Amino acid sequence: MSEVSTLITDRFTLRPMRREDAAALFPTLSDEAQCLYLSRPAFAFEEELWGWLADPTWNGRTWIAEDGEGRVAGRFVAVPAHEDGIEEVGYITCKERQGEGAARECTAAMVRHLFDTGTRKIIAEVDMRNTPSIRLLERLGFTREALFREHETTHAGLCDVAVYALLSKPMHTPPPPAA
Repeated sequence: MSEVSTLITDRFTLRPMRREDAAALFPTLSDEAQCLYLSRPAFAFEEELWGWLADPTWNGRTWIAEDGEGRVAGRFVAVPAHEDGIEEVGYITCKERQGEGAARECTAAMVRHLFDTGTRKIIAEVDMRNTPSIRLLERLGFTREALFREHETTHAGLCDVAVYALLSKPMHTPPPPAA
């Protein structure tokens, strides 16, 4: 697992995860409505959530966003994808912090950090019913590259999944040769 650098935004500090973060995330991740677009159902117990968050076999990085008063606003992750230089990102905002722009601000900081540290492409897979997540990605400049119909079966049933992506520096396509 790669080291997690502390990132600073105007309103939040994104820092490495700590054990006590499970308690702050549990009200959101134990709520069925909040977990509708996760690949697994809501957590029944805080210990179960901590086991998932701290899984030693997971190869991603987790940032916890907290405000100036130390209140957790969400979890933001980056996971190596199928090839070096490509990272997949994910995020969940605590339910009491939704609608405040925390996801946009913190995801933007994570994207900048990933590009600044050598990532060339960032992807996000999103359930097509998750309109707020799609809007967030599009506001951040991500483009839908693929739509996989009836692609994944989760606790919520069969899902259509879109892949959104953002390039660090779009490749320049040379003009066609002169005739």
